[in-house]
Amino acid sequence: MRVTVNRPAQEFPMADVVFVLATLATFALVALTAHGVTKL
Repeated sequence: MRVTVNRPAQEFPMADVVFVLATLATFALVALTAHGVTKL
């Protein structure tokens, strides 16, 4: 988790948005893979 102290919470640069999306995508991929493995 990144701590952003020097800027307001409403300000959300593109880098942070991409970072969050990449984290969610990775988590979803891992979850789907684990779910598929348990089905086998």
